[in-house]
Amino acid sequence: MKTKNMVTVGILVAALEAVKFSLSAIPGVELVSLFIILYTINFRKLILYVIYTFVLLEGLMYGFGIWWVMYLYIWTLLAGAAYLCRKNRSVILWGMIAGVYGMLFGALCAIPYLFTSGFQAAIAYWVAGIPYDIAHGIANFFVTLLLFSPLNQVLKKINRIIYE
Repeated sequence: MKTKNMVTVGILVAALEAVKFSLSAIPGVELVSLFIILYTINFRKLILYVIYTFVLLEGLMYGFGIWWVMYLYIWTLLAGAAYLCRKNRSVILWGMIAGVYGMLFGALCAIPYLFTSGFQAAIAYWVAGIPYDIAHGIANFFVTLLLFSPLNQVLKKINRIIYE
């Protein structure tokens, strides 16, 4: 990997950590989903490096529990959805993608419990988090509506500066 790509990945991961930490006291409100979407659109070839560096850093800071396994695939799924829709310019669609992702977050996180503890444990985990998932989805929708366009413009400029 080129040095400028490594530095770019480091800066993008640092921004993810900063926004994650800054909003961690507000249940259901986060910018990581929005940033993963925007990074996928603007830094396609680097997104998996960003995601897995972020996930590794999370594990090093908070420990490698079952939640960490979830992070290995949930952010990749979101990046995949963003990649498939990358040419779309509708802020409403991006808000809907982020909102649905927030609502499905608990169900996606329940998957490892299916394998480690069985169907009932996975369902119990998911159902217990439904109120949080609803708040998460609503927050993701509105945060994306509000911040998608200005952040996308900034990231486009940064991408042009780095790669031109």
